[in-house]
Amino acid sequence: MEDTAHPERSNFNTDRCYHCGDACDASPVLYDQKPFCCEGCKMVYSILSENNLETFYTLNDRPGTSQKDQHPEKYEYLEDEDVISKLIDFRDKEQTRIHFYLPQIHCSSCIWLLEHLHLLDKAIIQARVNFLKRQAFITFDHSQLSLRQLVELLARIGYPPLIRLDALDDEQQPPVDKAIYYKLGLAGFVFGNVMLLSFPEYLGLQSSEDARLSLYFGYINLALIIPVLLYSGKDYFISAWEGLRQKHLNIDVPVSLGILALFLRSAYEIIGHTGAGYLDSLAGLIFFLLIGKWFQQITYNKIHFERDYKSYFPISCNLVTEKGEKQIPLNKLEKGDRLYIRHGELIPADSILLEGPAHIDYSFVTGESDPVEKKNGDLIYAGGRQTAGLIKINVIKDVSGSYLTQLWNDNSFNEGQTKGSAIRLADWVARIFTAIILTVATITLLYWLPRDVG
Repeated sequence: MEDTAHPERSNFNTDRCYHCGDACDASPVLYDQKPFCCEGCKMVYSILSENNLETFYTLNDRPGTSQKDQHPEKYEYLEDEDVISKLIDFRDKEQTRIHFYLPQIHCSSCIWLLEHLHLLDKAIIQARVNFLKRQAFITFDHSQLSLRQLVELLARIGYPPLIRLDALDDEQQPPVDKAIYYKLGLAGFVFGNVMLLSFPEYLGLQSSEDARLSLYFGYINLALIIPVLLYSGKDYFISAWEGLRQKHLNIDVPVSLGILALFLRSAYEIIGHTGAGYLDSLAGLIFFLLIGKWFQQITYNKIHFERDYKSYFPISCNLVTEKGEKQIPLNKLEKGDRLYIRHGELIPADSILLEGPAHIDYSFVTGESDPVEKKNGDLIYAGGRQTAGLIKINVIKDVSGSYLTQLWNDNSFNEGQTKGSAIRLADWVARIFTAIILTVATITLLYWLPRDVG
């Protein structure tokens, strides 16, 4: 079975799916003289083939993701203006920009395909992929393509976006403190220039003319360091002062004392014409302290993990109406609504089972993975996953009032409670460490002051 269209894959294994590379059953799905493990993989291939995007299969041996276990989703909720307004990044009269998290992204073929979405639909203006974050940033003409149609297109080619309930939450993450970049930039600029202007001192120039030049440079350095002291280093002084006001020794107390000691000693030497001071060391100290704070902020933002039940619930549910089944956003679910829950779907709210065999996996709530059998009239708690067929339930509490929410908000899961002892221990260690540092510094000062003032 030779693939003449793609000589790079002319020797592909006929026992494996041409799209995803998974092993095919004894009777694979054949299309265009190629084997596929399921109808989903065949459909994705046919879409790409019809749009002349077969290059997708030449970039990697297993470029696609298996569609065998994928359950088709409905995206009616993406026609709701409230939902759309909370999902999009930008919109004007002509175009909309949005980003999606696509967990299926895994190789260069994925990037190539997603960045060629405009070949599948001319309404897509641009698509860019962040591989590390598995995000796709898409700009499209909303007069020709709706958000729902865009998501359905991504789902058809094997990249359904992962959209969760927390995307509709009105609470936004606090903005990143950008002031540290300005402080770091100022400290770095002054650090470099102070070192440059300190070259006469580094080179040991002793002539009268060179000494006068070194004196001028000293005054310039003193003028440069003052903005760094008052702006870049002010947070350390504020923290130290607030700590002392609360009768609390924090680590910023010795840092602030060190900064002040360097500045005062340097100013004394420069103004008194007794030396060049240590302004290069002072600028470097503040610069590297800020680098540490910046790195801490970046690291915290990367590993920050503060989620609630909304981070794991789907964004919509299947509401049963007189006209049939309708998808609605989960945040519009109300007490008394009746829902259809299919195999593999989460129970969004505490409900009563009305119809169907229910085998509920409560591992998300209790950690126990063995399904619990439920009969008509039984109570089903939010967070359970249906592992049997289609069931019909009647909602008795809204999402925020369900048992899962109460469990999540329990004090035992409260960050302040769980981390309180660790914080107190760290605080105690910091106090002892600071006290030791200040004691050693004071003893050193008292010992050397009468012996060597210079």
